[in-house]
Amino acid sequence: MIVARIISLLAGYAFGLFQTGYLYGKSKGIDIRTEGSGNAGTTNSLRVLGWKAGLITFLGDFLKAMLAVLFIKLLFTDKYGDAVKILEMYAGFGAVLGHNFPCYLNFKGGKGIACTAGVIVAVTPYAVPVVALLFVLAVGITRYVSLGSILVVVSFLIQVIVFGEMGYLHLDGAYRIEFYIVSACFTAMALWRHKENIKRLLNGTENKFGMKKGN
Repeated sequence: MIVARIISLLAGYAFGLFQTGYLYGKSKGIDIRTEGSGNAGTTNSLRVLGWKAGLITFLGDFLKAMLAVLFIKLLFTDKYGDAVKILEMYAGFGAVLGHNFPCYLNFKGGKGIACTAGVIVAVTPYAVPVVALLFVLAVGITRYVSLGSILVVVSFLIQVIVFGEMGYLHLDGAYRIEFYIVSACFTAMALWRHKENIKRLLNGTENKFGMKKGN
């Protein structure tokens, strides 16, 4: 299954290269990576170009991750059965890597939260209610999108482990542990991409939703 893992990761990366925010910005004559926070994701698109751009960027980034997962599921389910969930996670993580580090844009993309949301919905839908509630509450109460994003990825990992141990993943032994490890990679990647946001949150200088400066 090593080759299948590599294929899944590369296929996901290819899907992730569709840079919704960047392409939308270019259609308006703007390189989103040179405006606001310089991030090509949903939050910066929303702040720089407005709610329509933010919504389109979110949907595009969300759907490309879901499509990557679906592609691998269709490709490998017959061969690997329930173990295909591992490959779906590799595809999803590849999509996040493609989004965050697009090779044709000097590896300067987004932070991968919308992509991660797409993977959560596609692979572990039972985790959706809690991550969605935490995001809405965090942003609604504090107006810190970054805090909501961090809570999403941390709670996702916790839920994966809890539900995995309860048997909901339908994965045994080494496959289940591998699923946890790949899930942890999503969380680690998101936390690393938000390291500056974390510093500002701790210092009380983070930008709140509605401000012009991006996160």
